Formats: sequence, structure tokens, C-alpha cells
Amino acid sequence: MDRIITLLNEKNHYLEKFYSLNETELANFAQGQFDNLEHFYQTREHILGVLKYVDAQIAKFQDENSEVAVINDIVRREIKEALSIKDEYVMRIIEQDIQVLSCIELAKNSIIKELQDVRHNRKVVSSYKSKTFNQRLNEEV
Repeated sequence: MDRIITLLNEKNHYLEKFYSLNETELANFAQGQFDNLEHFYQTREHILGVLKYVDAQIAKFQDENSEVAVINDIVRREIKEALSIKDEYVMRIIEQDIQVLSCIELAKNSIIKELQDVRHNRKVVSSYKSKTFNQRLNEEV
């Protein structure tokens, strides 16, 4: 049973890394700094890969030890604590992901607005140039 507790604690360790990574990048996103976005997503994917591996190890352990029915109170308490910590990290990470998506959505909307303004300004400038050019041609004739 020590193996399962070790795996659960390892999973919590990587969930904590994931949470910390999100915290750091959320601070950058809030300041409008998205330079590290690609590295952020790659690191997240790497951590998710490790978590998937740990989950597979937990499932493998459970399959190999399915006939073990007696768990003492200390082990049961440690497993419950590890699962409780995992649940807390998962809830916090979900909240962070909502904030990350919100920051990215705001930045995206800002860029779209800027592009629309640029397009509008180009139309105005091109309209002005066309009228001026046509007026000069008319004057010369």
C-alpha cells in the first residue's frame, strides 16, 4: 500500500507544479504579457503527460492488487488525505484555467478591435486620397 500512497503523493506534486505554473503565467497575462504563451502550453502538456503516466501506474497497481481487501486505518487516512489534496488542486486548477481563458479572450478581442480600427482607418485614408486625386485631375482638365 505504500506504493499507492507514493503514487498519489507524486500526482499531487505534479498538480502543485501545474498550479504554480498557472499562477506565474496568470500574473504575466494580467499585465498583457503573452510572450511566454507557447512555452507555457508546452510545459502544461508535459506535466499533463506525467500525470497521465502516474494515473496509469495507479491503475496498474490497482489491477495487480485487486484482491487486497484489508487496509489499515493509517493507510486509509493517508489515501483519503492524498485524494482530498488532489481534489483541492483540481478545483483550483479549473478556476485558474477559466482565468487563463478569460485573459486570452480579452487579448484576442483587443487585437480584433485594433484590426478593425486599422481597417476602418485605411478606408478613410483611401477615400480621402481618392477624392483628392480626382479633384486634382478635374482641375487639370
